Amino acid sequence: MSLKKIITVLISCLLCGFLSLANGAQEEVHIIEQQLYKVPLAQGIKPADAVDALKSKAIELNMKLVSHQPLSAELIARGIDSRRIEIFQFCNPYDARVMVKHNPIFAAYMPCKIALVEDENKQHWLMMISLDVLINKNPLPLVVKKTAERVNKTLKTILRAGAAGNF
Repeated sequence: MSLKKIITVLISCLLCGFLSLANGAQEEVHIIEQQLYKVPLAQGIKPADAVDALKSKAIELNMKLVSHQPLSAELIARGIDSRRIEIFQFCNPYDARVMVKHNPIFAAYMPCKIALVEDENKQHWLMMISLDVLINKNPLPLVVKKTAERVNKTLKTILRAGAAGNF
């Protein structure tokens, strides 16, 4: 299975229940890509340095790393060749409470995920589902909107720090 297909499947799983698509796989990929925020690792930044920078910036911004899934390591351990695929899940329980109290469906977005993925050209990317569509396309009470905006900004800051290798 190609990396593009794996990424599509992973992201599709995250969005399951939020998308009802009638026009096939091309439309699905297009909609998914519209909701992504992705940044390549800067020249000279090793994936391990990006991971350290992600974790460091998350701590600085009060986002707890609640899970890490080293998918490629698991695949390799099973004898399956794989490019790097890792998923990091971050959460601030107070923000989660605000969002879920407003609407339990927001729990499906939590914890917030950032993926580290190596593409076919050996370029490493950090990517996440941006909350921009959720924020801009839904009428939200002010406290919920401000919370979602802050979480979205925080995650993008963490992701950019990782891509740049900034601690």
